[in-house]
Amino acid sequence: MPLIQVVQTPGKTAEQKRELVRELTEAFVRSTGAKPESVWVTVNEVAADSWSVAGETLADRAAKA
Repeated sequence: MPLIQVVQTPGKTAEQKRELVRELTEAFVRSTGAKPESVWVTVNEVAADSWSVAGETLADRAAKA
């Protein structure tokens, strides 16, 4: 069972996430020949204040921008 994991900040709509998992599944099937029903995709949303780059949270980086 292949598993594709997406980690992102919240903010995408349910429709956008639906399209994302559909396209990821199709790309995996096309690239590997796997059966679509064997491909699992998870979308994990991490709050911007719980994700950091270079010692600074994404929330703080966004506030500066």
